[in-house]
Amino acid sequence: MISLLLAIGPVLLFLGTLVAMDSFRLLRPSAVLTAFAWGAVAALIAMPSRDWLGHIVQISPEGFTRYAGPPIEEALKGAFVIAQIARRRVGFLIDATILGFAVGTGFAVVENLAYLRTLGDSAPPLLWAVRGLGTAVLHGAATAILAMLTKRATDRSPERTAIVWLPGWLAAASIHSAFNHVPLPAAAQTAVLLVVLPLIVVFVFQRSERSTREWMGAGLDLDVMLLELVESERFDDTRFGAYLRQLRSRFPGHVVVDMLCLLRIELELSIRAKAFVLARSAGLAVTGDEDLAACLAERDYVSKSIGATGRLALKPLRVTNDRDRWHRQLLSGIMRKAGRAARTRS
Repeated sequence: MISLLLAIGPVLLFLGTLVAMDSFRLLRPSAVLTAFAWGAVAALIAMPSRDWLGHIVQISPEGFTRYAGPPIEEALKGAFVIAQIARRRVGFLIDATILGFAVGTGFAVVENLAYLRTLGDSAPPLLWAVRGLGTAVLHGAATAILAMLTKRATDRSPERTAIVWLPGWLAAASIHSAFNHVPLPAAAQTAVLLVVLPLIVVFVFQRSERSTREWMGAGLDLDVMLLELVESERFDDTRFGAYLRQLRSRFPGHVVVDMLCLLRIELELSIRAKAFVLARSAGLAVTGDEDLAACLAERDYVSKSIGATGRLALKPLRVTNDRDRWHRQLLSGIMRKAGRAARTRS
């Protein structure tokens, strides 16, 4: 029991701490559990591959551990987070950090349980302390760093989603490889790792939460101002109105009207989403209503009405950036939850 607690306890505790620190609570528990499960599956794939892949490339176990293993394992772990970010399922850096650490935790738990089953009581508690406090935390922190770097790069260059994950993967693999080179005694290296990597993760986590809160407040104010402008008589005198007038020569009048309608709906949804997140961080319960359901349905209808060409022409007028694309998924999730609650009551 002591060996088990030392092997998997620290990394599970750290993951729980990250989840508890997230005041926005944008990630559903099911998302964290799914990330954990992916990490576990990645470990089940990675462990047997060490033998047959090492045989194929004719590399020693030590060489594989130092050079081939880290990039392979970080690719397996990072695939889930990269896919979630690419699909715009991760709204903020905080969410990416938690998902990344959850994946690494799942990987570490399965790996350490496998070692525990193999070695049993023959291994001293110090070994499990090193693996639980060192190797397990390494897996979680490395994948969290991969997730953070990928999310930040995606926010800056959303059109380059196919390659922005590369720096994060290289950073995670490099950290992992450096740890496997064991430049220090195992206990000393674990102590250094236990101090440095969690501090980096927590520092970035806290800073991103603060910047997210500031961005939320400023973004909400800007969305309200823009919505008032779109609905005002002065809209035709703005660059938005001038651009829409230019589109009349390329699209039928009713399509241009739908473009303006879509612009308004996007702003309304963005305001609702930001207000929901701020209310949740303040401890207030917010549920979906019929107006929100109608707004989401209208958005889907208008978007289909103007077509792919119309949406492409409207792109220069987008007042919500790529980071705001989480709001439709978030609000749709609220409505699904409200629907399930209503069916349960009935």
